[in-house]
Amino acid sequence: MTRFRVRFTPDAEEDLLQLFDFLVQRDIAAAERAEAAIAKAIELLGIFPFSCRKARGGANNPFLRELIIPFGGSGYVALFEIEDQRTVTILAIRHQREEDYH
Repeated sequence: MTRFRVRFTPDAEEDLLQLFDFLVQRDIAAAERAEAAIAKAIELLGIFPFSCRKARGGANNPFLRELIIPFGGSGYVALFEIEDQRTVTILAIRHQREEDYH
């Protein structure tokens, strides 16, 4: 089984920090649970990136996809691209209730 290396763009890293900062200010335990849920989803992404849905607006790029990360009543969405046979790059992460990727 091929294992993909998962990397984050600087923007995606900043997205993660903002998501955690938001939760930490309200509920530290929830922030820890969100971190665990995202980490587990990212781990699965490294094994099964093609199982994720194609990103809206990515019709010209079948390798641009979205990972749904369940958490609480909604969750998160990670926009990523399958770069090659070994690398997946996370471009952005948003809460599902946010408007869109910026």
